[in-house]
Amino acid sequence: MFVFNLSSAFITFFAVVGPPKTLLAFARLSRTRSDRELRRLAAWTTLISAVIGLVLGFGADAVTTLFHISDQSLRLAGGSIFFVYAVALVLGIHLGADRDDDERLANPMVDGIRELLLPYIASPLAISAVLVAALNRDDLAWKAAISGAYVGVVVLNYLCVAVLAPLMRRTHSTSLEVLSRLLGLLLAAVGVELFLEGLAGLGAHLPAAR
Repeated sequence: MFVFNLSSAFITFFAVVGPPKTLLAFARLSRTRSDRELRRLAAWTTLISAVIGLVLGFGADAVTTLFHISDQSLRLAGGSIFFVYAVALVLGIHLGADRDDDERLANPMVDGIRELLLPYIASPLAISAVLVAALNRDDLAWKAAISGAYVGVVVLNYLCVAVLAPLMRRTHSTSLEVLSRLLGLLLAAVGVELFLEGLAGLGAHLPAAR
């Protein structure tokens, strides 16, 4: 049976909120912002994302208890969400990326944070991934490792944006699209395994993989 370990958690975080997805979002923002504004925006969104990841990582038990969600239900829901998102990645569809350009806010920083809220800062996929991973074990060291892995991914996002900010206006997005689709394949497999793990937790008999 599949075990959601630290390496699979990191791969999942990298796929749902890592540089392949984040750089595409920041590349769109770079068309209307200077390099300095882009780095400031990346710093703020990284800080907010890291805080959310830490809170969810260490507070996963409290969150599921508050909403009366079982570990098995979360795995079934998380696996389904991962699979749907992964299929969209493979097909080149960026869920949550649409927005109306006529609804911009006066403050560029606040407007940028709002645009990055769902695809990056408070991504439903990332939240599901952190909760599922954190609930895989009960010990505090595991939750710290999961939280650290998530923070590591968002810090990597900031470094990529800070280094590549001058190139974003001139770089074609094809390479990022290709990497996103490859990660989509990995994420689809993780989603299926999580779903099967949820079924097994509910008592379904599943044959052992050969």
